[in-house]
Amino acid sequence: MKLLTTCGLLAGCLWMTAGQAAGPADFISQYTAEARQARPGWQPSAERGRVLYYKEVMRDGDKVSCVTCHTSDPARSGQTRSYRAIKPLAPAANPARFTDAKKVEKWFRRNCDDVFARECTAQEKADLVTWLASVRPAK
Repeated sequence: MKLLTTCGLLAGCLWMTAGQAAGPADFISQYTAEARQARPGWQPSAERGRVLYYKEVMRDGDKVSCVTCHTSDPARSGQTRSYRAIKPLAPAANPARFTDAKKVEKWFRRNCDDVFARECTAQEKADLVTWLASVRPAK
């Protein structure tokens, strides 16, 4: 069973790193498989993803969170501290979100470091993508 899980994880990594079009469900599956290597049976949680998104930490004397740039509504556009526009994080508002493995990993790496001063875990990534996939634009 462990061999099958490892083979599945490797195949998923190869597919995802090939830069092929993906979707939120593909990333959730990939990160869940990675998380289960350390915690068998682990399940992603939209609620934990929401909590992570709003979690404030101190960086350089300021409170920051994902909201700092991405706004309190991830279905809306945000902006960087240098005032560059950021398209919505929620895939329902931005269908291009979570379609390119290289971009997804690049932005997780950069943003997790900017906010939390570390890389996000596979569990955190799965939780966050699970929550973002559930967010719908206001009507």
